[in-house]
Amino acid sequence: MFKPVFTKRMALNYLGSAIKYRHNPVLRLPRIPVRFHGHLKKPNPGEELHITFITKDGTQKTFEVAEGDSLLDIAQGNHLDMEGACGGSCACSTCHVIIDPEFYDEIPEPDDDENDMLDLAFGLTETSRLGCQVFMKKNLDGIRVALPAMTRNLQSSDFD
Repeated sequence: MFKPVFTKRMALNYLGSAIKYRHNPVLRLPRIPVRFHGHLKKPNPGEELHITFITKDGTQKTFEVAEGDSLLDIAQGNHLDMEGACGGSCACSTCHVIIDPEFYDEIPEPDDDENDMLDLAFGLTETSRLGCQVFMKKNLDGIRVALPAMTRNLQSSDFD
């Protein structure tokens, strides 16, 4: 089910490089190429969905994504400035996004947990959602999503 990330051959190469560079106190890890974010699925040919993010500075960035990917995973996987402090568990508002009104009604309504977190979001609008709770579907192909100017990350240190 899961593919090993660190194979036996890699381990032997690693040990060989550690022995070779034993005079150097810094161990050298093998370089493993990362092709895309771990949570993203590669879209099948012909089944790509398109999403455009509008960044805080107004730049538009369009990506081809697979059905089922969350907006949070898409943004983080493409190195956009979306924090997602809770890891996508709907326990913060740092993945707050503003959905294009044309597509807002195509998305299932937010549940009570999401609404509670949205109440804490900076710059809340009528079409605000949490990126971790919106998943790409075929009816969202071509969606435009704006990242707000700021996010609010409430940590325990904020209450001292």
